Amino acid sequence: MKKILWGLAGLLVLAAVVFFGFLPGIVEGSMNKVVPGKLPAVTAETRKLHDSLAIADMHADTLMWRRSMLERSNTGQVDLPRLLEGNAALQIFSSVTKTPKGQNYDSNSADTDNITLLTIAQMQPPATWRSLLERSLFHARKLDRVAAGSDGKLRVIRTPAELDALLADRAAGKRVVGGMLSIEGLQDIEGQIANLDKLYDAGFRMAGLAHFFDNEVAGSMHGVQKGGLTPLGIQALRRMEARGMIVDIAHSSHTAVAQILAMAKRPVVSSHGGVQATCKVNRNLTDEEIKGVAKTGGVIGIGFWDAAICGTSPADVVKAIAHVRDLVGVDHVGLGSDFDGAVTTGFDASQLSAITQALVDAGFTPDDIRKVMGGNTLRVLRAGLAPQS
Repeated sequence: MKKILWGLAGLLVLAAVVFFGFLPGIVEGSMNKVVPGKLPAVTAETRKLHDSLAIADMHADTLMWRRSMLERSNTGQVDLPRLLEGNAALQIFSSVTKTPKGQNYDSNSADTDNITLLTIAQMQPPATWRSLLERSLFHARKLDRVAAGSDGKLRVIRTPAELDALLADRAAGKRVVGGMLSIEGLQDIEGQIANLDKLYDAGFRMAGLAHFFDNEVAGSMHGVQKGGLTPLGIQALRRMEARGMIVDIAHSSHTAVAQILAMAKRPVVSSHGGVQATCKVNRNLTDEEIKGVAKTGGVIGIGFWDAAICGTSPADVVKAIAHVRDLVGVDHVGLGSDFDGAVTTGFDASQLSAITQALVDAGFTPDDIRKVMGGNTLRVLRAGLAPQS
């Protein structure tokens, strides 16, 4: 009997080692892949231009995974060394708090959740096992810890003044990257508008109202009902604009997007995705929605993965960028990679110069490239982060 008990104990220990020690890395490795394709050869002239840019990417899900952002990794698509190598000025990091089992672009209920098991396997604080709000607050603390351990190379950006100081230091030659917090779906306010203030106080400065399922705030374009804004959603939108949080329409239902664009008093973004004109997927924006975002003074962030651009090459990214430029002007398009968002890309954060070269090859002027690679996004952030008086 003792041998049997010791054997069972050994199996339990082994199972725990695999579950807590290896499973999180295995899961991420199966989801966040870089499958290198043929990248354009970056010329010396383009390299000089690229090194002068203030590059801003509106969406990466890196905080969801348990790996050090301070060390260069062979897993995933973003870490601090790769951001520095790619000459990123600002990376917006999202907080993913819930995803449905069998996640797809067409229809998902809110009844299941993949993230709960991930929080346990990653040995996050027990409060995160049962609270979506606590998951986001944990992500905020995680980014603060990364910044504290970065020897000044990563700064958390919360105000227009901090953003301007970051850009001034970069212009003076300092190698530093800004990190800003975003939310992927306001299910993390758990039905309470007061929790939006808690998230703001923790440093969150952008939020999408829905993710892959309908919630108490808004319908999702991937939900079951795909409805519009709820009364709580209308309240949340107004509170976000007043406090200085950028409203993100990514993943919101087409009905909710129309309502948001009609109500918005400040610039709105679509942080990551594509356009139906170049990649006809439900996930992507129609021309009317693109025009609506532009009317607010906002920006469309073009993603780097197949379902956003029907490909994974820099040329595919630029094809979508060019459509937005031709439809509403170059001032309303930027980058929204969705790096580390359970996507496969053709390059990682260290290879952003490939997009610069693809823009050059497509005939974009240096001034337009500055806008697309970050200038437009930084303009919206400066305007949107300031609380309303």
